[in-house]
Amino acid sequence: MPLPASTIDAIAQRLDHAARDARGIRMVSDEHPEMDVADAYAVQDALRRRRLAAGLRLSGFKAGLTSLAKIRQMGVDSPVFGFLTADAAIADGAEIRAAAMIHPRVEAEIGIVTKTPLGSADCGIDEVLAAIDHVVPALEIIDSRYQDFKFDLRNVIADNTSAARYVVGLAPAPVTGLDLAALEVEIEKNGEVVASGNGAAVLGHPAAAVAALARHLHARGERIAAGSFILSGAVAEAIAVQAGDVVVSRVAGLGSVQARFA
Repeated sequence: MPLPASTIDAIAQRLDHAARDARGIRMVSDEHPEMDVADAYAVQDALRRRRLAAGLRLSGFKAGLTSLAKIRQMGVDSPVFGFLTADAAIADGAEIRAAAMIHPRVEAEIGIVTKTPLGSADCGIDEVLAAIDHVVPALEIIDSRYQDFKFDLRNVIADNTSAARYVVGLAPAPVTGLDLAALEVEIEKNGEVVASGNGAAVLGHPAAAVAALARHLHARGERIAAGSFILSGAVAEAIAVQAGDVVVSRVAGLGSVQARFA
């Protein structure tokens, strides 16, 4: 039986306050073990409504669990999805206050901006590629609201897939002539290479993650609007950061993007 609407709203409020106060809380399922994935997305929807009612603007979406190995490990058959708001966007190289988050981590991603809507039931890679306006190197700063960064599938979905901040590179590139799956990415922390990957780490192709997002939204009566910014998924493991750290993602053919923590 689905969780009551009043319970869904109360959970969303609790998660929203935890993010606002940078305070870790117990997993939702500790108090509501009966919560399922549908309930978790209902909480995320309620969290989105709260943010939009507060005057924030929806800027796009994000995909998580885009590593095929991680999908198998979690026992699911597709990624998970969250939403992005414009206030979470940080200028390339600008300072990010680490103390405003609980336990921030950084992921390097291929950012995608659409020029036409997406949202069909059978959306595939070709449809996504035709809808892309440009791509950019991007960094996502994730920050679970749960204590010790520990959660399961239901809890991370309810917590908007740990979305916190994101940084977009300054040099957008047209997708024409680019093989997104072959893009090589190198991640530096404080001048030292700490991780690397490529676009194929994201479901075999970043556009596959966007297609899965479009199908997910279609099933919920939504779609990806033209002009949306999409974080397609991490190309390598998340990097823990604290004040004083600088993380740079260098994407062959796209340039670089930097996050500075103060």
